[in-house]
Amino acid sequence: FGPARWLSDGSGYTTLEFSDAARGRDIVRYDPETGAREVLVPATRLIPEGETAPFWISDYEWSEDGSMLLIFTNTRRVWRENTRGDYWVLELATGKLQKLGRDAKPASLMFAKFSPDGTRVAYVTENNVYVEDLASGNITHLTDDGSETLINGTSDWVNEEEFFLRDCFRWSPDGKWIAYWQFDTEGVHRFQLINNIDSLYPTLTSFPYPKAGTKNSAVRLGIVSAGGGATTWLKIEGDPREHYIPRMEWAANSNEIVFQYMNRLQNTNRVMLGTVGTGEVRTVLTETDAAWLDAVDDLRWLSDGESFTWISERDGWRHVYVAPRTGQGIRLVTPGEYDVVSVEAVDEEGGWLYFIASPD
Repeated sequence: FGPARWLSDGSGYTTLEFSDAARGRDIVRYDPETGAREVLVPATRLIPEGETAPFWISDYEWSEDGSMLLIFTNTRRVWRENTRGDYWVLELATGKLQKLGRDAKPASLMFAKFSPDGTRVAYVTENNVYVEDLASGNITHLTDDGSETLINGTSDWVNEEEFFLRDCFRWSPDGKWIAYWQFDTEGVHRFQLINNIDSLYPTLTSFPYPKAGTKNSAVRLGIVSAGGGATTWLKIEGDPREHYIPRMEWAANSNEIVFQYMNRLQNTNRVMLGTVGTGEVRTVLTETDAAWLDAVDDLRWLSDGESFTWISERDGWRHVYVAPRTGQGIRLVTPGEYDVVSVEAVDEEGGWLYFIASPD
């Protein structure tokens, strides 16, 4: 079963099932009320020109209006996960099947995602970020300095391993901007990994691998127009090799991004806002601990865009707070002697927060 995707209108969800008619997988819609099943995209519609069999769907994404389907196939492992491969777009009304990245090497695209209006797709290949217009096929490079040591829009080994960072760029809500991470691994000591299994003679794989006390990758955040042009780098104080940026998203608008900025000891985590155009930043919340802090995944903006949910252990228990973007007046909303495990939903109209917690 899966991956499952809810349709944007809430009328049902889709999942993948083995096809009876072809060696592939169908995309099937289910009605959650009645259980009714409908094959929305049969595998037979996913046969590229000149081929006799459909490609295998590893993952997929619907455009916001449900008219386009983005399909991930022919995947390859990068670090721990299969995060590069080929991407195709299917136009449901016409059946047009379009492969993205026409000049890219096979199985080299990463983290493709629709623009908010569904007319473009952004992706990473060979450590650079691109935007492709679906109607014209025009491809715009947003970065051109990517190399073996300079990584745009995805991450190095240590940030994937420790912070689960893989997909490292974000469309703005209005589709005009893309914010992305850049990692500079120049000077990071390399680890030699020997493979005695896959061939008659052993082979070596070399990759940047910082150990405690050695040089880290330098990390920074940039914002660039989705139409191309110069990147605005955020003016973040501090040594970029002695800090981490484990999380970044748009801050409930298309004018600012919100990100978490941690020192290398990981006992201070600052929530900061960065401004489009100027790169100016300001701190809205700071967490400190005598020992260690983790990055927070349950940062959710409320509908007014003026405050967000936050997870903190500042009172000795792991609780949910609401913090204003002004930086003044953080408010506890789950008091008690228990630890919040995760936030499941926020019902602002009814005034309810749904969460999972444990007394242990």
